[in-house]
Amino acid sequence: MDEFAEKLIHGRVHVSPKRLGNPGPDAGQKNQILLAANAAPDHGRMMPWRFIEIGQSSRNALGEVFHQCLLDRDQSATPIQLQEAREKALRGPLLLLAIANYADDANEISKEEKLVSLGCAIQNILLSAYALGFGSGLSSGKALQSPILRSLFNLADHEDPICFITIGTVTQNKPGRVRPGLAEYFSVF
Repeated sequence: MDEFAEKLIHGRVHVSPKRLGNPGPDAGQKNQILLAANAAPDHGRMMPWRFIEIGQSSRNALGEVFHQCLLDRDQSATPIQLQEAREKALRGPLLLLAIANYADDANEISKEEKLVSLGCAIQNILLSAYALGFGSGLSSGKALQSPILRSLFNLADHEDPICFITIGTVTQNKPGRVRPGLAEYFSVF
């Protein structure tokens, strides 16, 4: 394997969104990162996914959704927990929502194949961001299944929000994860 590809694949690690700060990608870098997504496998020549950038001016609205979702799930949430829920929307200079699109007029491509394609698009985004010197992390949570989040992003019935992607400069390092050995996830039948 090419040395650059090896370093790229094995060097990238998850960075918590709370450890990602400015500077984020500039407009050219952001386009480069997002264009990497279109190299994902697209069985049936379809694009079963899309991404929405949550701009700085929209972060407070997303924070309010996180706040309300926590309150809906836990009426006894403390003011500190509710504030922390709001603040999750403010982390990282580039925040994207990854959305699976299950629409298929011919109904020939499974939901699972579409999710694999989205996963590949996400991985391409993460690797491209890392190649440009940025850290990145994925985040999810119960708010992704809420009707108010779906409404905020005007999602169609055939779309599901899968995760958030945060990209920025690593502000604090955490010891890297220990990667499993090959025998832990590979076997021969």
